[in-house]
Amino acid sequence: MAGARSRPASAKRLKFLAGLLLLPFCAGVARTTVRLIQATATADTFWFPFVAGAACWLSIYVLLPKPLWLYVCGHELTHALWACTFGGKVKKIKISARGGYVSLSKTNFLISLSPYFFPLYAVLILAGFILGHVIWGLRTWFPLLYLSLGTAYCFHVTLTAFALKAKQTDITDHGRLFSAVIIWLGNLGVLIVGLPLLTSKVNLSSTILEVFADTFSVVAWVASLFKS
Repeated sequence: MAGARSRPASAKRLKFLAGLLLLPFCAGVARTTVRLIQATATADTFWFPFVAGAACWLSIYVLLPKPLWLYVCGHELTHALWACTFGGKVKKIKISARGGYVSLSKTNFLISLSPYFFPLYAVLILAGFILGHVIWGLRTWFPLLYLSLGTAYCFHVTLTAFALKAKQTDITDHGRLFSAVIIWLGNLGVLIVGLPLLTSKVNLSSTILEVFADTFSVVAWVASLFKS
């Protein structure tokens, strides 16, 4: 949870309107993501270890106590990382298995909602592997990278879903609809950027263009409903 003041009602109404206007974009991104997964399905060297890693984490999630301290730590550090990215400073941070808190010199909706769509541990694993690959050449260890990414990304998805069952001031502060839209777009955006780079089966720029084409198709379909 990031430290922030309550937003004025007028700001929440504007964000609610923005959330409504972004719904066709959400649908367009979802359509592109589905086709992207289908297009990369033949990348067995990526998907097999990635899914195996996700399955390993799901077994841990179901059978063992949830590592909430580890999740809260990543959650608060993500707030801090994004705040620093936007030029803010971390004043105070508290982490425990029961919850956490970070006091920041500045905040915005991306800083507040970043832990719900930015898989910090997966990004750290990827960054560390890239550094190691540049120094030592770790091509033969790629399957282990994909296994680790599957575990870390599934960790992010399951524990984010678990955290969202409780009331989160990060969410209510910006409005539920607007927050849901940003979280949806952020999580799918990770896949849209990550899958082309990790599988080399599709082109990233063409995938981004498809997002806008799919969004236009959704808008055209909605417009046709009002005409009929």
